[in-house]
Amino acid sequence: KTDQTIDAARQAAADFLNAAPSEVIFGPNMTTLTFQVSRSIGRTLDAGDEIVVTRMDHDANIAPWLLLARDHDLIVRWVDFDVETGLLHIEQLADTLNSRTRLVACVYASNALGTINDIRQVTALAHSVGAMTYIDAVQYAPHDLVDVRSLDCDFLACSAYKFFGPHVGLLYGKAEHLTRLPAYKVRPASDEIPDRWETGTKNHEGMAGVTAAVDYLASLGGDRSASRRERIVSGMCAIKGYERGLSLRLIEGLMAIRGVMVRGITDPEQVHSRVPTVIFTVDGKHPAEVAAALGGQGIYVWDGNYYAQAVMERLGLEDCGGMVRVGAVHYNTHDEVNRFLEAVEQITHR
Repeated sequence: KTDQTIDAARQAAADFLNAAPSEVIFGPNMTTLTFQVSRSIGRTLDAGDEIVVTRMDHDANIAPWLLLARDHDLIVRWVDFDVETGLLHIEQLADTLNSRTRLVACVYASNALGTINDIRQVTALAHSVGAMTYIDAVQYAPHDLVDVRSLDCDFLACSAYKFFGPHVGLLYGKAEHLTRLPAYKVRPASDEIPDRWETGTKNHEGMAGVTAAVDYLASLGGDRSASRRERIVSGMCAIKGYERGLSLRLIEGLMAIRGVMVRGITDPEQVHSRVPTVIFTVDGKHPAEVAAALGGQGIYVWDGNYYAQAVMERLGLEDCGGMVRVGAVHYNTHDEVNRFLEAVEQITHR
């Protein structure tokens, strides 16, 4: 029965990502999986090889590569984002790539700015110089469809707790990489994928929860006669369409409040290029003060940098407490957004 639970979870995750079951690795979380894989990738690199990271990423897709570069004498190249528009400088990425580039680490959707990056373009640029891509899809996965086949990315990581499951990490890797790269594992462990990457006893109960979460998302797709992947596609399409309305209301409402500054994409015509994760500040109020005031009214937000340290440093706010972050998902309502906006406006008058 345990074997059946594992197989079911692997198939569910594969349907969610549009991957083969053997290309899905389970782990504690995206961060741990990224450190694990980066260590293996490092075994194949030479001193002077280059890795590209962005200032838009969560530190879980920056720190592992910085530490790898330190340990293997690699060169790290940084790609910036536009502080006014919240968009990644794709042209700078293209100019940064060269024959020594071995890997490009990039976030699918920023957990701070909310920006959705064109990962197909990022991957195509990386592949044009023979480099691999490592994509952080943690923030993207609950809001839009993930299709690793269409993206052609080499690795993509996400965490089930973000798409309404338990605390389990998922890593997709192309079979050729998961077979080729050296894996750190105990000696009796199988050398077949994916077993060679899943060290120790698996989180069986967490894996069962992943299956339930994927089935829930598929249930939003309606037609029970369709395949699970087809229902996931329909369900995520419905989520994306509904959440665009929440994004618009959040952004327009916050920008209409005097003393509130919103960062990231604010153009209504570009709302399709972001997830409903919005960061803002209130004049004269520390972000922690705003978050506490909202929390006192039963409204859950974050303050600080949410591990998007490079973003806050680039915005010049890391030493000022960062920003307040509010995130909507498909079970939120417009009435809830309006209550949040009313609460923010009250805080500005205190």
